[in-house]
This record gives sequence, structure tokens and C-alpha cells, in this order.
Amino acid sequence: MSLSKQLYLIITFIFFVIFTGNFIISIKNTKEYLEIESQTKAQDTATSLGMSLRPLIKDKNDPEIETIIKAISNRGFYKEIRLEDSDFVISDDYLLSTINSNYPSDWRIKRVSILNKFGTLEKVQLDSDLDKQLLKLENEELDLSLDNKGTQNKYRFIPKKEYLNGGKIDFNLTIRQEDKIVERKITLDIKKVIVQEKREVKFDYVPSWFVNLISFNLEEKSSEISDGWKKSAIIYVSPNPGEAYAKLYEQAKSSIMYAVIAFLGSMLLLFIFVQYLLKPLKKIEKLAKSIAQGKFETISELPLTTEIKHVSIAMNDMSRKIESIINKLNKNLEVLSKKLSQDELTKLALRPTFETDMKEMFIQKSSGYILKIKIHSLGSYAKTHTNSEINSFIIDFANILKNISIIENQNIKATAYRFFGSEFMLLIKKCNEDCAKEVCKRLKNDFEALRKKYGLDEVAHIGGTPFNKYGTTPEMLEAATEAYEKAKLIGPNEFFLRNNDDLTRDMEEWRNLVFDIIDNKKFNVDYINETYSFENSNKLLMQEAFTSARDKDDKNIPIGTFVSIAEKYEKVVDFDKAVIQKVIEYITVNSLTNDIMINLSLQTISNNNFLLWLKEVVERNKAISSQLIFSVTAYAVAKDIDVFKKFCDEIHGIGAKIIVKRFESKFISLESLKDFNLDYIRLAREYTSNISLDSAKQSFVESIQELATLLNIQVYCENVQSDEDFNCVKNLKLTGASR
Repeated sequence: MSLSKQLYLIITFIFFVIFTGNFIISIKNTKEYLEIESQTKAQDTATSLGMSLRPLIKDKNDPEIETIIKAISNRGFYKEIRLEDSDFVISDDYLLSTINSNYPSDWRIKRVSILNKFGTLEKVQLDSDLDKQLLKLENEELDLSLDNKGTQNKYRFIPKKEYLNGGKIDFNLTIRQEDKIVERKITLDIKKVIVQEKREVKFDYVPSWFVNLISFNLEEKSSEISDGWKKSAIIYVSPNPGEAYAKLYEQAKSSIMYAVIAFLGSMLLLFIFVQYLLKPLKKIEKLAKSIAQGKFETISELPLTTEIKHVSIAMNDMSRKIESIINKLNKNLEVLSKKLSQDELTKLALRPTFETDMKEMFIQKSSGYILKIKIHSLGSYAKTHTNSEINSFIIDFANILKNISIIENQNIKATAYRFFGSEFMLLIKKCNEDCAKEVCKRLKNDFEALRKKYGLDEVAHIGGTPFNKYGTTPEMLEAATEAYEKAKLIGPNEFFLRNNDDLTRDMEEWRNLVFDIIDNKKFNVDYINETYSFENSNKLLMQEAFTSARDKDDKNIPIGTFVSIAEKYEKVVDFDKAVIQKVIEYITVNSLTNDIMINLSLQTISNNNFLLWLKEVVERNKAISSQLIFSVTAYAVAKDIDVFKKFCDEIHGIGAKIIVKRFESKFISLESLKDFNLDYIRLAREYTSNISLDSAKQSFVESIQELATLLNIQVYCENVQSDEDFNCVKNLKLTGASR
């Protein structure tokens, strides 16, 4: 995760924690305040109502009482306003009107009684003297004689627990009408609640989840109303929670909106700050990547932040030091490479260089001649002369070959090589048969002069063959040897040249054969050069896909010749596609875990249609893409470096890998290795052949390994034959080798 994302996350987390804490505390305090405010307001309203209703409470059925309560309730601040009777007083008139609303005027109640299960009755004293004892009746009946005729009596009903909230009560009445006594029984519905006004609790725009999440504890408030000295009624007022919820919801919404705005503003400021902070870090990252790619840049504008400034200085230091180390390694490698490729005595190039130059000619489809020149009876000469004389003779002979490189009126380039002992080769580029004859004549004249100088019968013979761009190096060396043998038969210092008529196959025949093999996939793919890890000798790292094909006579066709013909007729792309498909099928069917190396030609990797096709194929086989290693030879890379760079980018883009095989410093300078972002290189076998006996080769390979380690490139070697060579390259810490 990037530093910017980590900063955003930690700031967001801190902001969330702080906001959540403040939000919870704010909501809690606001909730408590609203509870207290609502209950205080309810209590004040109850007290005020009690004072307003006190003058009216003598007649609890007075309609003005209900009017006042409704007026207060209609304001909507209260859920319920309820007036409860706390002193159940019943008058004679009310009892008689229950029997008959138009009862005779001469009716008088002599006695009133109720059952004990309902409670008790007591007569309300009409005397205002407070010192007088109240008459309490404990019996089921109470004789309530009229003290004064025509005076209304009142009775207080004192209910038992079961009838505290009222109910239907049976009254037994003894009524006197003139001289008659009448017994009557009536049932009164005693109601505790005198007036009750309720309002539906509405939350309007407050969502239900908010209501369910927060609960208000709003207690009912009350106030007593007295009639004289006696508590007559109680007024109850319940706060409306809808108002509290609405205010609290507005508070919560405002807090959240402010927090969101503050958060977005903070994030914007943080983004600007982080961009400013990370700008130098991005430069450091870019520098680190460029160092990994072998580009040793430095940060010119140092950041102001102290810690990052110190890191930048350290990175600049590291870049310079690594660049210095690599430059030193490159110089050492150049010296060692020159030493490995040059004969110490004659300063001529050795056989590996000849083979490399031949590969270059194959790539460039060059024309020219190959001359094999061998000193006659050098062994016999050595027996009769000192080492100094022998060396002097060989040096003079080599100088003749060196000086033949420029011929008047001919645009040619000739390079001389010493294979071993008395055997030399001369490679003449852009040279036809006439040119080759002229070169041979000049050599013959020079050999005559050398013969006279050293008093010899003859110096050397020359055998030549034209360069066959569709042949192989061994085939041409063999042809040159045959020509050399014929030259020996001609005479002293003579030469013999083969011509193009000696080519063994007709081009039309080649074309038809190659087309038939590719179109019908008449080739086999074998898996050779098994490369094992040095760390774990049983771990197979990679295999090389090697194609083989046969001609009409069932003889193996040299793969170099086959590919050359395919390239000539632009058929090599189809050939490489077919090989890739066979390799993918092989990996999938056999569930391989090791990598497979697939050789591609320069013509193939420079074909845009092939790259598009390859992307589609690899995308369909994404699971094994990392097991595909596409191989290009070092001398093919050297021919078009820009094409190879583009190919490397494309291959890494689809998750596959790149290897440069037959790596030689002559084709790819060690300085340019850093430009390719390679995964692997495989050294040319000349570098590791008999390496245990050659300290120069050991130093060279060790330097390559050190340079490759700095560039994150793994180094392999191939065809390591002897145990001594194997142990030697193992000690040099290469990644792996094939035997």
C-alpha cells in the first residue's frame, strides 16, 4: 500500500474516532438537556394549569375546565394532559337525578350506603370549622339525617384499592317523600379521569431508525389542585417526545453535515500536502527504478524536508558508487574479453570470434569468402629452430594476414583468425570469386617472400569456399578444408577456391521443402539443455524447446539452414507461432512447473502482427504465462537493438520472460545490458568451456555475474561438460547450468 493511502487511512481513522467521540458526547448532552427542558416545561405547565383550574374545581363538571385544558393541549407541546379526580364527592342532587332527572322537589335522602368491597362513604361537613372532627363511618350503613331541611348533603367516596381508578359502584338509598320512605338501589360509574386530552406523537421528518436508536426518558409531571383545605384533583402533563426527537435529529444532522464538510476540506488540504510531501519521494522512487535499470541518475533539487533530504543525498551517493562499480566492472570485462578473444602471440582473433563473426554474417545475409590457411610443416620447423625463431616466423606470417584486409579498388573487409598452432582462417566480407582470387594471389606472393626470408621450401596453402547464407558454419569449414587439401595437391603456396556451383541444394527445392514442413507442421519439438539450480541440484529451472525436421531422404535438416530459408521466404513467423502453440500445449498437458525457453528469430520479434497474436495466445493461457521464456540470440539483438527493446516491453507486459542466449560481449556491450530489463542471460559456451583451467575466463564470468546481480539479471551457462568446470561456475554463484 502506498504511503499516501496509508496517510489517508490513518487521518480518516483519527478523524472518525474524534468525530465519533464528540458526536456521541454532543448527542448525549443534547438529549439530556432536551429531557430536562421537556420535563421542566411539563412541570411548569402542570403548576400553571393547577392554579388556573383551582377556582373552577368546586364543580368538576364545569365545561370551562375542559376548555382550558384543550387550549393548552392544542399547542402540541404535550403528549397528554389529564385531570384526575382525587376526591370523589357526590351530592344528594346527583344521586336523586340518577334515579329521575326530574325528581319531585320534596324528595330527601335519609340514608346512603355502599358495600364494604367498594369502600366507604363519609359525609362532607358543611361546617367550615377545621377543628371539627370528620365523621368516619366504619359500618356498612351510615344514617345521614338531615340537619336542616332543604340543605344539600355531600358524600365523599373513599374507594378500596381495587376501585382507586373508579368503576361501577352500587349505592343503596333511603328516600323520604313526605311521610313515605322509599328504598332504592342505583349504580354509578365513578370515573377517576375528569378530562383527558391526548395528541398523537408525530415525528414528521425524523426517520424511524433514529427514533429506534435513541430513547427519551420523559417522565409525566403533575400538580395537585385543592378545594379549600382538601386535595380535590391532580393535573398530569406528559411531554411530547416528537419535539425532542425533532430538535435532536436536527442537531445530529447539522453535526454530521459539518463533519462531512470538515472531513472533505481536511482531505483536500491533506491531498495537497501529501502531493507536496511525496513529490520528492516520487523522485527517489524514480531514481531507484533507474538505478535498477542501470541508469545512474541523481536528484539535483534536494527536498526541504530534513529526513527526505538525507534519504535523497544517500540515494545520490549510492547511484554514483554503483555507477563507479559498474564502470570498473565494464573496463575489467573489456580487458578480459579482449584477452579471451585474442591470440597472445599474433594478436589475431581466436576461433570463438570467428564463429561469432560468422553468426553476424548469417544475420546480415552477407556475401564473402572463407579462406583456410595452414602453415606447411610447422612441427618440422619447430624441431630445428628455437622458440624465438618460431615465434618470429609465426608473427611475420600473421602480419601478412593482417595487412591483406584492404585491397586497392575493392570495398572489402578481411579479418584474420588463428584457430590453433599452424591453422589460420581469413574471413573476407563483400567479396566475390574474382576478389577472392586476387586476395589469394597477393597472399601467395607474400608467402614467397616469407619463404625466401626463412629459407623454406614452402610456407602455406590456401583453401577457400564462398559464404553460404543458407548453410552452416561447420559445413563451410568442411568445404574450406576440402579446398585446402586440393590446394596442397597443386603445389607450394598454392590456393584452391570453390565456387557457388558447389552448393548442395537448389533454392527452389529448399523453398518447397520448408513450406511443406511449416504448413503441415512436419517438425518435432524436443526439450533439451535442462538447466538445474546450483542451490538445489534436483530443481529443474528450465528446458529449451528445440525443433528438428527431416528432408525427403529422412535426413536431419540443420536448424540454422532451415530458419535461414524460412526467413528468406518470410515463413519464419508462421514457424515460430507453430512452435509456441506446441510448447503451450506441452506445458498444459504435462502440468509442468519449470520454465520452457522458446527461440525466436529477429524477423519474428519485429513483426507487429505476431506481437498481437502472442498477446491473445498468452492471455488465453494466463496461468502458464510466467513459464514462457522467449529467447533471442545475442547477435540477433545486436542487429536491431530498438526492435529488441520494444519486444522486451511487450513480453513483460503479458507476464512472460526474456532471455538472451549465446551472450557475448562482442555483440552486446555490457554497458548496454542495463537498457533491456532482461530476466536472464545465458553465456556462450566458449566462456565456460575449460573454465576451470583458465583464470581469465573465471575472472570474466565472475565480473559478468557481479554486473548482472546489480541489474537483477540471472545468469545461466550451458553445456558444462566436466565436473571441474561445473564446480567452478557453481563457485562463481551463477544461477544454474545445463550439462
